[in-house]
Amino acid sequence: MTVLTVNVGSSSVKLRWLEGEGVVSSVDLSAGGSVAEGDLSFAVTSAVSASPPPEVVVHRIVHGGNRFREGVLIDDDVLLALRELSDLAPDHQRRALSVIDTLGSGMPDVPHVAVFDTAFHSTLGPAATTLAIPAEWREAWGVRRFGFHGLSHAYSSRRALELLGQRHGRVVVAHLGSGCSLAATVDGQSVETTMGFTPLDGLVMGTRSGSVDPGLIPWLQVHHGVSSARALEALEHESGLLALAGTSDMREVMARCRRGPEPDRAQLAVEVFVHRLVLSIGAMAAAAGGMDALVFTGGIGENSAQIRGATAARLGHLGVHIDEERNANLDTYDRDIAEASAPCRVHVVRAREEVQMVRASAGVLERASAGLRASAMDP
Repeated sequence: MTVLTVNVGSSSVKLRWLEGEGVVSSVDLSAGGSVAEGDLSFAVTSAVSASPPPEVVVHRIVHGGNRFREGVLIDDDVLLALRELSDLAPDHQRRALSVIDTLGSGMPDVPHVAVFDTAFHSTLGPAATTLAIPAEWREAWGVRRFGFHGLSHAYSSRRALELLGQRHGRVVVAHLGSGCSLAATVDGQSVETTMGFTPLDGLVMGTRSGSVDPGLIPWLQVHHGVSSARALEALEHESGLLALAGTSDMREVMARCRRGPEPDRAQLAVEVFVHRLVLSIGAMAAAAGGMDALVFTGGIGENSAQIRGATAARLGHLGVHIDEERNANLDTYDRDIAEASAPCRVHVVRAREEVQMVRASAGVLERASAGLRASAMDP
């Protein structure tokens, strides 16, 4: 079976054609804030038209809200529910729905499956998901912590256990890219994460601020006339590395540290990024009751030896000690870069969200097939 996975991120759309868990073809498209939905739909249509037709299309959806805790076949009711959640993940959800509309129209006879970044974190306990806010907000409006990047965290935590050669273990996954988050996992299940009600929470990211004092918003409104819409726009699209260093690309930030312009500004951005990352890894280790392995994945996690090294240098108290030569000369992914005697292993894992998407969709298709068989047997 050929499966097309459609992964709409904050800055790109990744199209992958898989047979089994092997990628047979791939296309990456830009989907930054300046790319219009019409242009993106045209680019997706062109890319898909130039490839063999898939038998299943699997779409990554960032926010599943309280309703979607596992993958589903996409129908009109599902689309309506997803549109109602769009404001909670504005960088992703609207673009993803636009692509679903485009491919659904072009391939109406092919099953389309939605899999959710929030689903992996459905194992979080009440202490981790409950916010200390008025009961009406929680009970009537469903406000809680959800967590995101679940497809990446699910794949990476499972892969880490495979690399450890065991089925049980405490793994902290650092997904570091345009968006950044951590997940604490025990035996492959999520027990804590850094993102919350929306993907804006947690670590410093490319253009997103990560966690800020909620009192900042009303202060800006009262003292400087900043509307809530303007504040959200700034925190989503004008903050993070972009605000600190003048670029959202960590590769460019690191280059500016060495040669400018404004190397001090770029260096501060790196220090802030690493500081928040280290503090949050400590929190994740506490939530998991320890840390048998730390995983770096995502564009920054996989490719920046400097960020890995600076982070690990401050985690010795958790048993993290990396081999500097292995870290600097990583020749392939899914490698352990920890010192041989270190109690905590450190893995650099290639992000394979497309594999997790196929795995998540398999259960959906099996349930759908079983339902059809059962219907056919009814008198």
